[in-house]
Amino acid sequence: MSVSVEDLYVEFGGFELFKQVNFIVNPRDRIGLAGRNGAGKSTLLKIFAGLQVPTSGRVVIPRDITIGYLPQQMELADSRSLMDEAITAFSEIQALEKRIEFLNNELAVREDYESVEYHRIIDEMHEANERFHLMGGNNFHVNIEQTLMGLGFERTDFNRATSEFSGGWRMRIELAKILLKKPDVFLLDEPTNHLDIESIEWLESFLKDYAGAVVLVSHDRAFLDNVTNRTVEISLGKIYDYKVNYSKYIELRKERREQQMAAFVNQQKMIQDTEEFIARFRYKATKSVQVQSRIKQLDKVDRIEIDEEDTRSLNIKFPPSPRSGTVVFQAKEVSKRYDDLLVLDKVDLTLERGNRIAFVGKNGEGKSTMARIIMQELECTGEHKLGHNVKIGYFAQNQADAMDEELTAFETIDKIAVGDIRTKIRDILGAFMFSGQDADKKVKVLSGGERSRLAMIRLLLEPVNFLVLDEPTNHLDIHSKGLLKKALLDFDGTLLVVSHDREFLDGLVDVVYEFKHKKIRQHLGGVYDFLQKRKLESLRELELSIPEKKEKKEVVVKEVPAISFEERKEINKVISRIERQIGETEGQISKLEKEIAGMDQMLADPSTIDNSSLFERYGKSKKRVEEVMYEWELLHEELDEWLAKRNW
Repeated sequence: MSVSVEDLYVEFGGFELFKQVNFIVNPRDRIGLAGRNGAGKSTLLKIFAGLQVPTSGRVVIPRDITIGYLPQQMELADSRSLMDEAITAFSEIQALEKRIEFLNNELAVREDYESVEYHRIIDEMHEANERFHLMGGNNFHVNIEQTLMGLGFERTDFNRATSEFSGGWRMRIELAKILLKKPDVFLLDEPTNHLDIESIEWLESFLKDYAGAVVLVSHDRAFLDNVTNRTVEISLGKIYDYKVNYSKYIELRKERREQQMAAFVNQQKMIQDTEEFIARFRYKATKSVQVQSRIKQLDKVDRIEIDEEDTRSLNIKFPPSPRSGTVVFQAKEVSKRYDDLLVLDKVDLTLERGNRIAFVGKNGEGKSTMARIIMQELECTGEHKLGHNVKIGYFAQNQADAMDEELTAFETIDKIAVGDIRTKIRDILGAFMFSGQDADKKVKVLSGGERSRLAMIRLLLEPVNFLVLDEPTNHLDIHSKGLLKKALLDFDGTLLVVSHDREFLDGLVDVVYEFKHKKIRQHLGGVYDFLQKRKLESLRELELSIPEKKEKKEVVVKEVPAISFEERKEINKVISRIERQIGETEGQISKLEKEIAGMDQMLADPSTIDNSSLFERYGKSKKRVEEVMYEWELLHEELDEWLAKRNW
């Protein structure tokens, strides 16, 4: 079944956001909503979700269609553990389970086998059971584990209170709950904002294989390209529907834009000629009929509009960098703890002039911590120092709070701008989504995202030779990210970027430092080289885990200088425990498969057709073998992780 948008019209204070928009969302569509900031993308998602009512028109959602909506910002409950919070996604399954139990009890005490009511209960029982199995009622705990771990949580997190997690991780909890509900239509507003690269790749894989429809807003171009098969552009209240992903849409949109511009130019010439004719012959009685005809003709013209965003073109360049020493930053055996939590452990790092570096890794692995150590903002153990004549320009989300709140956005930039750039301040502000009156707003009334964008513009204009950017793209649209990336490509100093945005990093950096298990590992090449290499390394690790346990034990005694004796001893204990658990699950699987094989033979006998207890036992055994097989897979994944730690 499809969801349809019919004659949607939305008006805000005299401004028409949507003008009689029509389109259909089909069951397997992967739709990316495109358009400039303020075009109405998030508003459209809210209307789909039933959180906002259009001025006129409607979104028609069939009764049996379920909707899952993830907004950019939400209020999160903190009264449960992570696992208990995730289980709330299955409230319908739990209700069905109770209903099935109730109906079973009803059938057990009734004896009116031929009555209408008895058959009604059987029908309801059949429908409830079918719905229960369709929704994955037999293995929803397995689904919870898969989803939480796919989004970056560890098993040790499952019993932690949700209040212990940061805002980004709590957003992941909400995303997990929506994914677990498996709605017919996903509505996702910037779902990658709080995810690391590994979790984004997992989410991409999940959404590509998902049986329902997806409608999403994202400024992550790689994510859009990998997930979507259709792009719906919102421009000047109208929509343009392209049956392609984002990058192909950009190509087709350029062609449409050229055609639109040609039609616009022709129409403007026709309007000008008509107006000149009217002005010339308005007061000539012999031409009055023709004049009236031309006036009516002008009134009927459907005027072509051009989205002003399409015309934005700006060349932003950093000021020339003062020359620094060869070594820009050096760290030896740097460690950092937050109370009892060890984040970095005896890390060595040398950055040289002209390096273009990315810090990547899961959230919480120490990327931003190292960036702050480089900035001399954090105390730590070990040695670290900046090189000769290093002038740092630093961007992080919290840097935006250090601006003078009484200045306007324009005054903030005008204060540091020098030379010809002062004549382009409003153009630069417009390129970073401060258009019109927004440029004259005071800093104190700007949102967090607006402050971050303003801090980024200010950084672009400062003469520095070492840029440290911590998640610079979180509040930028695709157009603004393109402008920033172009400026950074022309930057002649040293660049360090902490980011999960693959498209932004691609071509911008030539060395990647991966943060993992409290250590740093260098990977030469770009971000896609790193991702490809990591996949190959994972396959090698998988191959290493295939041989018999005797061969694994031989690996245990190998000396690994990067890990202390005590640490290696503890890791080996964990590996031994996991191997023992794998052996136990293999025994359970073997036993269950024998039981199932025996029951297969019994069920092949026609005399067992009415043996309901045998059918029930057979179903439970099949369900149990699936659960144990999944447990076996998870144990092997965990074993691979610990083997990697031991060999780090």
